[in-house]
Amino acid sequence: MHISVIGTGYVGLVTGACFAEFGVNVTCMDNDAGRIERLEKGDVPFYEPGINELVTKGIKEQRLSFTTDIEKAVDKALVIFIAVGTPPRADGSADLSFVEEVGKGIARHMTGYKAIVTKSTVPVGTGERLRQVITSHQKSSIRFDIVSNPEFLREGSAIEDFMRPNRVVIGADSDQAVAIMKDLYRPLYLIETPIVVTDVPTAELIKYASNAFLATKISFINEIANLCERVGADVQMVAKGMGLDHRIGSKFLHAGPGFGGSCFPKDLAALIQSGERHGNPMQIASAASEVNEHQRKRMIEKISEAAGGLKGKTFAMLGLSFKPNTNDLRESPALAIGKQLMAEGATVRAYDPAALDEACRILPGLQACRDSYDAAEGADALILMTEWNQFRTMDFERLKGLMKKPVLLDLRNVYDSDRVAGHGFRHISVGRPARGPQVV
Repeated sequence: MHISVIGTGYVGLVTGACFAEFGVNVTCMDNDAGRIERLEKGDVPFYEPGINELVTKGIKEQRLSFTTDIEKAVDKALVIFIAVGTPPRADGSADLSFVEEVGKGIARHMTGYKAIVTKSTVPVGTGERLRQVITSHQKSSIRFDIVSNPEFLREGSAIEDFMRPNRVVIGADSDQAVAIMKDLYRPLYLIETPIVVTDVPTAELIKYASNAFLATKISFINEIANLCERVGADVQMVAKGMGLDHRIGSKFLHAGPGFGGSCFPKDLAALIQSGERHGNPMQIASAASEVNEHQRKRMIEKISEAAGGLKGKTFAMLGLSFKPNTNDLRESPALAIGKQLMAEGATVRAYDPAALDEACRILPGLQACRDSYDAAEGADALILMTEWNQFRTMDFERLKGLMKKPVLLDLRNVYDSDRVAGHGFRHISVGRPARGPQVV
């Protein structure tokens, strides 16, 4: 089978490379000629563990190719995946203009049956809207099917998520389309991956509902963490006690500075806007979004309290990407907090293993540093924002000799407080009592 993936961003490229690994012939298409030229050389323009090797292998084995020609992509493929961006509009709704443009391009070049699959995260009703766009732009009436096949890829572990998913969701109203999609995912039958087959609107909503629920879990535990600080409880033990209940589970119960990234904030906003449009306010989703905004402000307060104010202070910020093992800075709590610290008159010395250069372009005031210890030099406090593995085993005696004041704001609760305090540091985390000597 030959498939095409339109869009070579994070979702599109991972999808194409992984299907090539499944033995499918894949053409990845993008309008960005410079991006395609890089990809043809095996040069991936974003950081994701394992993707470079997978792309190089697919090219070498001639199962993965790249083009800027949509006619070529449409002509070869039985299945066409749409994996273009759906950025938020000013009101929070998803901008579907890129999806619709792809639909028009497919319509103009169709010469036979196609299964047209939305991989992009799109609101309910997009499948029907796409069907109308394609039908109205066809040169002659050619049969096609619309399929919703939402992605559930976590940045930093996307390849594992594609190869060993919790589930595959297929939304379609045609037996032929379902059969084609099941055939594409046949390699997953060996590991007994659940396949959820439903209609298109239900599949579209599964993605939004899933992300909104996970975002809500994060906001919930952050509210509990803030209460823990008031009453002297330990949020990590609270989360452990909760998570051992199988009805709740331990995932996404990690207190911190709030969620970011390309999915949760955008999808939550789109779900809220969708509810408003259909006369059904999404009250829990709205509250989760509000709590997330408040949590960033609470982190600024914690930093100010720990340092005795912000103006004129120097902070070492470790981690800038919204999570480890990615260079994605979209809606990153670290960038939002760093921006506010600088606005209040502080200096921010920053280090991130993958996102430093891009972060400095976005926030020109950031002072780029070589590593954790370079960032710590002369700092009034060290702020751990992203839990990259290399930040989990720092030499506190060395840090103490470099810093102006031995203060660690551990906003990801990476470290044991007593261990850090044992090195003479003031350890301030999220939802746990502070430990160590007062140094302000």
